[in-house]
Amino acid sequence: MNRGIRLLLRGSTYSGVLFAYCGALASLPLLPFALLPTLSWRSAPESVQVTVVLLVWAALVGVVGLARPVRRALIASARRLLRVTLPNPAAVRPASGGLDRWRTPLWLVLHASVGWTGALASGVLFIMGLSLPSNWLGGEVRASLFGTSVRVSGGWSWVAAAACVLLAAAICVLVTKTLRWSAPRLLGPSAAERLALAAERELLLAERNRIAHELHDSIGHTLTAATIQAAVAGEVLSSDPVAARAAMRSIEDSTRAALEDLDYALGVLREEESGTAPTRTLTDLPELLERLRHTGAVVEPELSGDLARVRGTLSRAAYRILQEGLTNALRHGAGGPIQVRVAAGPDGLDLAVVNRTGARTGPDPGSFSTSGHGLPGLAERVRLLHGEFGSGPDGTGQWRLAVRLPVRASA
Repeated sequence: MNRGIRLLLRGSTYSGVLFAYCGALASLPLLPFALLPTLSWRSAPESVQVTVVLLVWAALVGVVGLARPVRRALIASARRLLRVTLPNPAAVRPASGGLDRWRTPLWLVLHASVGWTGALASGVLFIMGLSLPSNWLGGEVRASLFGTSVRVSGGWSWVAAAACVLLAAAICVLVTKTLRWSAPRLLGPSAAERLALAAERELLLAERNRIAHELHDSIGHTLTAATIQAAVAGEVLSSDPVAARAAMRSIEDSTRAALEDLDYALGVLREEESGTAPTRTLTDLPELLERLRHTGAVVEPELSGDLARVRGTLSRAAYRILQEGLTNALRHGAGGPIQVRVAAGPDGLDLAVVNRTGARTGPDPGSFSTSGHGLPGLAERVRLLHGEFGSGPDGTGQWRLAVRLPVRASA
């Protein structure tokens, strides 16, 4: 009982009725066209003529629903007035064939039918509710509807008037609930559209995950290197100003590159035009190693094969893997030599980063916080490239990151 009263007093009920009435009014301009067949068939019985007019009218209303902009407008208005959850009209691609194509015409016919039925019934009842009490002081009112006459006199006219108003409000609730129940089923995405939306969402999430990996590798490496370089510059500022200035220039260069990555990533996450994605490949490895040397780290590279011939996704992924491995060596290593091995062969690409473990030597920039996503992210990246991944202690006092990427499966 309380729930029924709340529905009668809720504003969304009457905004839904307004939506229904708008559908009824929108179908009114098609009525003259629906009357045309009866002009050439004047001898038909009146009931047949009425049936023909209604059928032609419904067909014309349904044809309007085949236009794609109509569905978008209906979804937008239903979300606002019916307060139902429907996908963004811009994200829904209407089905081009099959039964799904006729869901919008069916909704339009239902919308117009419910709108006209509700408007006529609630309008008549509301008018009766206003007119019945006018003669309650002793007069008599006779109400006729569909061939049935009812006489109301005296104080009963107020009771009848209240019943008519409540019944009119109940019809408004029924109209709104009918449209709310039907809207998700007829205006919502079909099974095929839901699959398409899910596929688009999956691509978007995959792209955002890729950007998250790029940010973790690029920004994490830059901040780690910049922190160590700043510590080095602070220690030698008085004794070796030239080395301090070199460290500061290295910080400037590395942070500028990181800003390019960040600008691109933010553009993708905001769904804006963000320019061309920064593409760093194995050919940029010498620059990466040089930035590490400015931190005071001793880097011992061992490069074999033609790295310039490694192209595309494989080269970009290899660069990021090495960058993350070197970042971990800077953060968690003992400060000794960092061995970097890259071997490009005809069938595969071998990558390895080896660093010392134990007590840190040299400049100490403080402890680095860790998210715990670095190595799992690398393992996932390598798995997607059908490669082999391994990390862990390597002998006494060493940590080794080793990756093998197949060229034919990834290039």
